[in-house]
Amino acid sequence: MKKVVTPEALREARRSLPGRVAFVPTMGNLHEGHLSLVRRAKSLADQVVVSIFVNPMQFDRPDDLAAYPRTLEEDIRLLEAEGVDLLFAPDAETIYPESLETHTRVEVPQVSEGLCGAARPGHFAGVATIVCKLFNLVQPDLAVFGKKDYQQLLVIRKMVADLAMPVAIHGEPTVREADGLAMSSRNNYLNAEERQRAPALYRTLEQTAERLRAGAEDLAALEAEGRARLEAAGMQPDYYEIRRARDLARPGPEDRELVVLAAAFLGRARLIDNLEVERAPA
Repeated sequence: MKKVVTPEALREARRSLPGRVAFVPTMGNLHEGHLSLVRRAKSLADQVVVSIFVNPMQFDRPDDLAAYPRTLEEDIRLLEAEGVDLLFAPDAETIYPESLETHTRVEVPQVSEGLCGAARPGHFAGVATIVCKLFNLVQPDLAVFGKKDYQQLLVIRKMVADLAMPVAIHGEPTVREADGLAMSSRNNYLNAEERQRAPALYRTLEQTAERLRAGAEDLAALEAEGRARLEAAGMQPDYYEIRRARDLARPGPEDRELVVLAAAFLGRARLIDNLEVERAPA
C-alpha cells in the first residue's frame, strides 16, 4: 500500500492506478465497520483508495475535535492487511492552508436540515465540503459509505446529483456488535457500565420498526414512546424521529418507505443509529 500526504503526491499516485477506482473516506480509528466498506469497495472496483483525515470543519465543538481518537499506525496496519492500494492521510494544514472561516463551503439544503443538522450546526457543510474536495483530488469512479450515518449518506447523494459529479455512491448496511450496538469510533468513550446500556438504542429502534410493519399510523406517538424508552435506559435523547427514507421529509399517510433515526447521549458518547422500514399498507 502506498501512503501519500499531499494533494500533489495523491494526484501523481492516482494517475498510475489502472481500471475502476473505489474510494472510502474515513476519519481513522478504524474498526470492522470501516473494514467492511473497504471490502465492499474491493468487490466493486480494481483499485481502492482510502483517506484518513479528522476534518475540523465538521466538528461543532473544539473539545470533541481534540478528543477524537487518532490511531494512524494501527489503521495503516489494518488497511495493508485488507489490500488497500493507496492511502491519503494529510494533516489539517494541508487541506485547509488558510482559515476555516474563509474557506469555500459546500451547502446542501433541505436534507442537511433537522436531525443531526439541527443538533450540530455547520456539521454537514463541513462534511459536504471535505467530501467534495476529496472527490476532486481522488477522482474515484465510485465511493462507499456506511448507512449508520444515514443523513450524511443522503447529503452526499444529493451533493453528487446536484453538482453532476461522476461518482457512483454506494450505501452499505450498518455493521453491529453481537448485542446490536452500531460500531462507531465514539463507542470508545463509553465506560463499562454505559457499554452495557448502549444496545438499548438499537432495541428501541427495532421496537418502533416492528410497530410500523404491523401498521401503526400515529408516528408522533411512536416517536414519543421511543424517546421515553431511551430515557428509561439512562440516555439523553437528542432526537428520535420517523422520516421518509428517500429524502428525510416528514412522511405522509401514503409514504411506505421510512427510516427511524435516533441520536442520544450516554455519558461522553453521542450515539446515533437508524433502521429503514417498510410501513404496512394502510
